[in-house]
Amino acid sequence: MRYKYISQKNFVFLLSILIGLLAGLVSVTIKNITFFIEWLLERTVVFSENSIYFILPTLGLWLVYLFVKRVSKKPIEHAIPSILFSLSKKNGLINSSKIYLPLITAPLTVGFGGSVGLLGPAIASASAISSNLGQFFHIDRKTRSLLIGCAAAGAIASIFKSPIAAIIFAIEVFSLDLTFASLLPLLIASVSSVLTSYFFLGDEVLFSFTISDKFTINDTLFYIVLGIGTGIASIYFSKIYFAIYGFFNRFKTNGQRLIVGGLAIGIMLYFIPPLYGEGFGFINDLLSGNHLHALGDTPFDNHLDNIWVVIALLIGITIFKAVAMTTTLAAGGAGGIIIPTMVMGSTLGNVVAKIINNIGFNVSEANFTLIGMAGLIAGVLHAPLTAIFLIAEITGGYELFVPLMITVSMSFIITKNAIEHTIYTKELAEKGALLTHDKDKSVLTLMRLDSVIEKNFATLKPEMTLGDMLHHGVSKSSRNLFPVVDDNDRLVGIILLDDIRTVMFDQSLYASTSVETFMTKPPDYIHFENDSMQQVMNKFQNSGAWNLPVIKNGKYYGFVSKSKLLTAYRRELINFTP
Repeated sequence: MRYKYISQKNFVFLLSILIGLLAGLVSVTIKNITFFIEWLLERTVVFSENSIYFILPTLGLWLVYLFVKRVSKKPIEHAIPSILFSLSKKNGLINSSKIYLPLITAPLTVGFGGSVGLLGPAIASASAISSNLGQFFHIDRKTRSLLIGCAAAGAIASIFKSPIAAIIFAIEVFSLDLTFASLLPLLIASVSSVLTSYFFLGDEVLFSFTISDKFTINDTLFYIVLGIGTGIASIYFSKIYFAIYGFFNRFKTNGQRLIVGGLAIGIMLYFIPPLYGEGFGFINDLLSGNHLHALGDTPFDNHLDNIWVVIALLIGITIFKAVAMTTTLAAGGAGGIIIPTMVMGSTLGNVVAKIINNIGFNVSEANFTLIGMAGLIAGVLHAPLTAIFLIAEITGGYELFVPLMITVSMSFIITKNAIEHTIYTKELAEKGALLTHDKDKSVLTLMRLDSVIEKNFATLKPEMTLGDMLHHGVSKSSRNLFPVVDDNDRLVGIILLDDIRTVMFDQSLYASTSVETFMTKPPDYIHFENDSMQQVMNKFQNSGAWNLPVIKNGKYYGFVSKSKLLTAYRRELINFTP
């Protein structure tokens, strides 16, 4: 019915509005559930007064562990990587359970003080809603992928009230094509999501900040220094993330990970209380210049009149925020990395400003705090434009645009040269499941190997005579290629019709020669379990072959022909291009 009265384009616009509203509702819901848990703990369990609040994250991890084990029985997946995998290898299909699971596990983790963010889970839930709406309305894969990008943009726009940064995030991180066909739905979803946030939360914003110190040319060198610092910190952030995950992967059970992780988090929180929870209050305290309130009660309170002790504590927060975040996730918690990245960046920016101001110069600590956030976002997420426009929208203007560009570009260049893939994309890239802005590579990523494998080849045995091969193989096949397999179906060679053309009519050889006499080794092999489509294409290019055998579980499985591969590539390219 809708095809009769509503065009496809207008229907996508209507879905974008709906998805934006739902993404806004998801963001509001996940925040309110978390705030309710925090309020409940503050009112009923007076841990803060007894200075034993540091055990709360462990309790939260236990609750998540019990929920996953007893109720959902589904392992917790990291939000953005799982969405990217769905886009590349599952045609944008996301299980409906992922609509509600993040709304339970993430508030339990963050509400009890886990050092992670809520943005990733909000994006995951909104994307699952978008995917299932697309399935319900029988939307094609390309449009479904765009609508998932709309959901991500909506979640970000709702939380930060920054629609432009939200659109750019969807384009940079989800590798969406920047065309009018994709831009308008993203814009519609972002705006409707922001309006939803205003409706439920009013003018409430995460960061209350007004620029009072404008950029001067004399500060250029200091912003370059900040860019270098945030670039190095971004590399550290990514390296420590994978190192800690590698450590926790050594444990055999989730229970062991929880115990070790909970103990580690408790120790870190005891000495560095600001690591508790998401950290938005901490950022706001730094922006307002109240570093004493930001640090809270620490074992070093008697020394906070010394600015260098304050700087040392802030450096500790910069270093251990990444550790606390990754430990929370690796121990079984649910959450995102974007907010912790901002916390770490704001702390580093504040540290750099304090050091500069205490060695004889004068810079704005608030501006450096903001721009430090942008530097870390650009470096850790490889999303420089998102970083620039997010901070510009948070500050309500573009007075800091030049220093943002300086710091962000330095951070991004340093990090990109040192680390090719982000926390989100490293494992996907290793699996050959990563969509990028390189259209050729993205098309190959979307292609499935089993869709181009041909199996209608007559197999031969090495001990068969030439006569048997002609009667039972060549005469019954329309192919000019014959795989030779042993009794265990392992490929031992191939025979081309051209190889036997000169002897196939010599009947004196029918009984005296065997298949083994004529078979040769194929120029290369395609391994079904390990080779990506990019690797398959490279093997054809390097070998010059027109057909390559496919090996699955060590046995012959079929052939891929270059002609069928290129035909499938062209078809996928047409479907991929808007």
